[in-house]
Amino acid sequence: MALESRITQEEIKKEPEKPIDREKTCPLLLRVFTTNSGRHHRIEEFSRGNVPSSELQIYTWMDATLKELTGLVKEVYPEARKKGTHFSFAIVYPEPRGKMYKLKEIGSTMSGRKGLEDSMTLQSQRFQIGDYLDIAITPPNRAPPLNQRMRPF
Repeated sequence: MALESRITQEEIKKEPEKPIDREKTCPLLLRVFTTNSGRHHRIEEFSRGNVPSSELQIYTWMDATLKELTGLVKEVYPEARKKGTHFSFAIVYPEPRGKMYKLKEIGSTMSGRKGLEDSMTLQSQRFQIGDYLDIAITPPNRAPPLNQRMRPF
């Protein structure tokens, strides 16, 4: 008698993330590209083996949260520490066929405010080793309208 397993897409999505033991798991190299224009890099900047010049290299784990990554970026860019600075995250990944890339916005954080997307992880957004992370940083005086999902500390 053969047993058959049927798992629906909904069941796969509901599967909880496996906890990562950071003491035993080797970190990955995350290549992060930032802009201070408030907009993500153009996808063409990632074509033909090129990448934008504003690269940060961060060693982290798949369970890194957007808030944790925001903190690491703020260590490098002191001007991004100002309360109200907006960080918009996107994954840049290669198309299955060809040498082109796609950009998928995954969430945002704001300095000095808590938000629902703060605890979002790379793993939960299907980030794969080899993908890039693009972060559009918007200063507080040019920040997009306050997201209702965020609240002051």
